[in-house]
Amino acid sequence: MGRHEFEPGKLVVGLVLIGGCLGHLASVRGWVHLPFYFLLPTLVGGFCVAGLISSLAFAVRRHRARGTEQRELL
Repeated sequence: MGRHEFEPGKLVVGLVLIGGCLGHLASVRGWVHLPFYFLLPTLVGGFCVAGLISSLAFAVRRHRARGTEQRELL
């Protein structure tokens, strides 16, 4: 299997989904009482954070690529 780029946004989305699933499981099993209006905004907020992290990672990758192009021209 070849190496691939690290994508922190996908990592955050995975952690948000796992956390949402665990929260729902805990609520269903009766371990914790989570109101129905708590889980959805929390997931949406996590997805927004993941989008922000993905955008920042893309900007950093693009900035580094431009830096290497300029060095090659010199």
